[in-house]
Amino acid sequence: MSNEKNVAEQEETVDTIENVESDAEIVDADDVQVEEAEVVDESAAKIAALQAQLDETENKMLRAQADFDNFRRRARLDQEAAQKYRAQSLVSEILPALDNFERALQIEASNDQTKSLLQGMNMVYNQLVQALQNEGVETIKSVGEQFDPHLHQAVMQVEDENYDSNSVIEELQKGYKLKDRVIRPAMVKVNQ
Repeated sequence: MSNEKNVAEQEETVDTIENVESDAEIVDADDVQVEEAEVVDESAAKIAALQAQLDETENKMLRAQADFDNFRRRARLDQEAAQKYRAQSLVSEILPALDNFERALQIEASNDQTKSLLQGMNMVYNQLVQALQNEGVETIKSVGEQFDPHLHQAVMQVEDENYDSNSVIEELQKGYKLKDRVIRPAMVKVNQ
């Protein structure tokens, strides 16, 4: 009987060992599943982080492209304005000489020598005015126009019933524009 008892004990031991091994296999399978889930979670987190980084980089690239486009547009507009108004400083310096020409041409000629001198000055004046017009310089119309503070500088105000209110009665000094920019406003007398 002791043999049978030994066999029974051995079978029981084998069963116990098999149960322990199968429990270990289940625990190992659970550990593998947990580890696989952790790896999947880590991968998903890495993918999400990389996607966020990619989105941020694309956003920065788009902003940089927009900034560069704006820079190019501003540079082009600045260059066009510089080209358009390139003569502004020269015109500003020539205007006093032009005013002096106009004053000199208003002198009455008393003899032939003075008349021929005035005629020559008038020719030079006309050439100068034509050259300025070719560059886009034009006089500002004043007399009879409504006073515009962008175009006129009021130096006197009078009351005259023959003129509309706030209209320019007299031009004391011509004003000039270069294309659409006022170089010098006209000095005027305005009716109240």
